[in-house]
Order: sequence, then structure tokens, then C-alpha cells
Amino acid sequence: MADLRTKYMGIELKNPVIVGACNLVTQIANLKKMEEAGAAAIVYKSLFEEQIQLENLQLHEDMAEYEERHAEMVSLFPDVEHAGPEEYLMNLKKAVESVSIPVFGSLNAVEYESWPEYAAKVEATGVAGIELNLYHVPEDFEISGKSIISEQLDILESVKKAVKVPVAVKLSPYYTNVLQVIREMDRKGADAFVIFNRLFQPEIDIDLETHHFPYNLSQQEDNRFPLRITGLLYGNVKASICSSRGIFTGEDAIAMILAGADCVQVVSTLYKNKIDQISSILKDIHLWMDSKNYNTLNDYKGKLSQKKYNDPFAYKRAQYIDILMKSEEIFKKYPMR
Repeated sequence: MADLRTKYMGIELKNPVIVGACNLVTQIANLKKMEEAGAAAIVYKSLFEEQIQLENLQLHEDMAEYEERHAEMVSLFPDVEHAGPEEYLMNLKKAVESVSIPVFGSLNAVEYESWPEYAAKVEATGVAGIELNLYHVPEDFEISGKSIISEQLDILESVKKAVKVPVAVKLSPYYTNVLQVIREMDRKGADAFVIFNRLFQPEIDIDLETHHFPYNLSQQEDNRFPLRITGLLYGNVKASICSSRGIFTGEDAIAMILAGADCVQVVSTLYKNKIDQISSILKDIHLWMDSKNYNTLNDYKGKLSQKKYNDPFAYKRAQYIDILMKSEEIFKKYPMR
């Protein structure tokens, strides 16, 4: 049988399928199911600094609600401080101890100083590595893109100095030139890139005339842009490449490896097809590799990347022009009535 072992951030994994950060991993029973299904590693749900700040504010408001109702009364309750990230860290430590496969921490901070501080706390739980979720939601007309990238590079550098475990960066696709950003982060010492984060976006209920925030799970076609960037990155960065978004089947995982991925992250397919889908993905990879007489992932990893593929236009705009020239094919598939 084919050998599916791969290396991610210098860590040997038994196969290329990693469970990405999500609510599913907060239950120990699910972690054990994921390990039994064959997951090579798990990224624990992110530590969100915004959540800690919000809970701290809510606690303060609840404790201060009845203050100064009388001249003699300044405070009704004794001073109580929010526990901060301690509960999260305790649960993360339990997750690390509950399975034998690597567990990675995931961090979403806000303040510059919080990134290295929280990263050190996450490292202390025994995680195999840390995943930084670096993204910026545009809401200020005055902040330049250059300053945002510069701050993210500084954050990466500060976290690398604060911890000894490897550090991955999970990026959004919304950069003017994501390849240039990745190259700079690679130079700053990022151990891996996760391509890409899926950001939740608001929707508007036109009947109620309010915003709502649905769980927008990935669709299978969402893997096209990560596939393209993976194919361009292979052989051009020192860091590991982990492809994410829209990976539902073994075929999707194989395509990413052909493009140059060291591993893939899956989340949406576990919600839609249950945790046992991990086993199905691995079975499909085995069967395909056996049918092609591939013994290891390295036998075909990056085979269809820009660096190795013999078509110099495969990842360029010329392919788009070629598609336009063959536009009659879409009418054969979707005939106009």
C-alpha cells in the first residue's frame, strides 16, 4: 500500500489530511473520532482576543449594573476580574492530551502585544505548533495596505521570537499581491502557509431589514484559487504549504498535492459528510496512488506546479483567453432554451 507520510513544519505526519480549526474540535469525543478516522493532525479552535475583550466588558457591565443606587453604596459586588484566556488554554491542554496525533493551536489576536503573549501561553499547553490567523477587515479609509502588511510582518517576527514551536500563517486571499506577502513572511521565518482562511461575511435579511451572520461553509469550487496559489508557491518558498478551502474528497486533496501542497486542511466536508469522511478521503488517495504506481507523496507532489509543469501558461492569464476562445463549450453544457 502507498506510503502517505508527509512533513509539515518539520513535523512528520502519517498522511496529508489535517482537521482545520472549527467548533467540532472542542469536544473530546470528536477529537477521538477524528483520530480514529485517520486524521494526521488537528488544529484546535482559535483563541479570539475579541471574545475575551467582549466577555470582560459584559462582566464589568453586569457587576456595575446596580452601583451607586444610594449615596452610601458605591459598589454592590466585590472586584472580580475576568479569567482571560485561562479556560480556553485549559481546554486546549485537555485536547492535546486526549489524542496521540499532533494538535496545533490557533490564534486570533487584536493588539500587537497580545500576539506574542498569547502565543507563549498557547505553546505552554503542549501544542505541536501555532497557526496565526492574519487578516484585516477594511473599515478605515485612511489605513494603507502597506502599513497593514508591515504590521503583520512585525507580528510574525514577534511571535517567532516568543515561542520555540513552529509557526504557520493562515492568510486571507484579499491581498493585492498575496505572493509578495507570502515571500516576505517566508523571509521572516514562517514555517508554513495555510492557503486560505475563509472569513465569515454578513448578509442582509431584506424582510426584517437586519444583518445576520450565517455559517457560510465552503463549496467544492472554492478550492480553485487556493489550487492556483499552491501551484505558484511550490518550489519558491522554504515554508510548508497547506492548502485549505473547498477540499471535500480524495480527488480534491490529490489535486492540491499535484499542485505542490504538503498537506490539506478539511472542515466543511466534516460538517456536511460527517467525520468519517476523513477515512473516505484517505482511501481515495490510496487507491489513486496505487493505480498510478506512486509509492510516496513525493513521487507526484508538485508535478503540476508552475515550476515542474511543462506548460508555462497553465497558471497565467493566457489560459483565461484560451477559455474565452472556447466559449461555445459552455453552451453545450448549458444550452439556451
